[in-house]
Amino acid sequence: MKVDGTPRRAIWLEDDGNAIGIIDQTLLPHRFVTRRLATAAEVARAIRTMQVRGAPLIGVAAAFGLWLALREDASDASLERAYSTLLATRPTAVNLKWALEGVVTTVRDLPRADRAAAALRRASELAEEDVAINRSIGRHGLRLIEEIAARKNDGRVNVLTHCNAGWLATVDWGTATAPVYMAHDGGVSVHVFVDETRPRNQGAALTAWEFAKHGVPHTVIPDNTGGHLMQRGMVDIVIVGADRVSARGDVCNKIGTYLKALAAHDNGVPFYVALPSPTIDFDIVDGLNEIPIEQRGAEEVATVSGKTQDGRFETVQIVPDGSPVANYGFDVTPARLVTGLITERGVIPASPAALAETFFDRAGRRATVGS
Repeated sequence: MKVDGTPRRAIWLEDDGNAIGIIDQTLLPHRFVTRRLATAAEVARAIRTMQVRGAPLIGVAAAFGLWLALREDASDASLERAYSTLLATRPTAVNLKWALEGVVTTVRDLPRADRAAAALRRASELAEEDVAINRSIGRHGLRLIEEIAARKNDGRVNVLTHCNAGWLATVDWGTATAPVYMAHDGGVSVHVFVDETRPRNQGAALTAWEFAKHGVPHTVIPDNTGGHLMQRGMVDIVIVGADRVSARGDVCNKIGTYLKALAAHDNGVPFYVALPSPTIDFDIVDGLNEIPIEQRGAEEVATVSGKTQDGRFETVQIVPDGSPVANYGFDVTPARLVTGLITERGVIPASPAALAETFFDRAGRRATVGS
């Protein structure tokens, strides 16, 4: 996607081939800063502190992290140590484990001298696969927006999204935003209501920044405004991303998604989830009770950071001293509230049968990405 007219990706191999580059997402929207990550420890820290975030992107970043670890020490012990460290950075998004296991499977039986190069190739392949998957998600989701636009004649299509499932959360295009970008670039009149997404404000800080830089019409709203807009017919479609989807179609996404799904259901607004197939966890059936929900630090809720009127960047406390804080990072939306899943293989029902039919072959083997 574009930043002030210049195409960008969220992660890249540096020109010298010795490190990866990332956009430090903790400094957006006020400062655009890139970081160079040259060790597995630096990658793990970037994921843990959310300089790198978004289920697809942290998977790709972690894959590059294994490459950096093997470049320093290609032993089995180094591989296992780096795998464990990177896996522990974020517990909810299944893409992280999927990408790490893909690299481990690639290099495990190779001679030590060949492991680092093989890991780099696989990590680079995962990055390109992510771009291709998201582009395909965009094409399938675009049809949904175009169908609404056709029904509304010359009226704009109003999309509501939650958190950041944009290109900053992936390598490029994004998941929930890919259909929006394609609609906008294709001349469809589209507008997005962007949930601020407390407590880290990924919607206000990241999604709004993306749309502003690419020129997509949008409006930032408080998290508790979506239901009001739906009641008044101001939202045509809800499209969100996902960090993990169970085998029966339950969707784990940023905290607050479940409330949007309830409001959409009550008001007859279609609620879609855009996701790449690596986000589906077929080892989990009951998403509500089996998906681990990350609990993050109290400071994310107790404080707010921003730019002051005189241009300084400050963090201020907004809760009373001593007040306990709970910070659940995700919630689970039951499959019954999901109108459909927008995947790289098409728009399908959020059901066990549809997921199995779409992503398994007749021999019961999970289809590979891109096949």
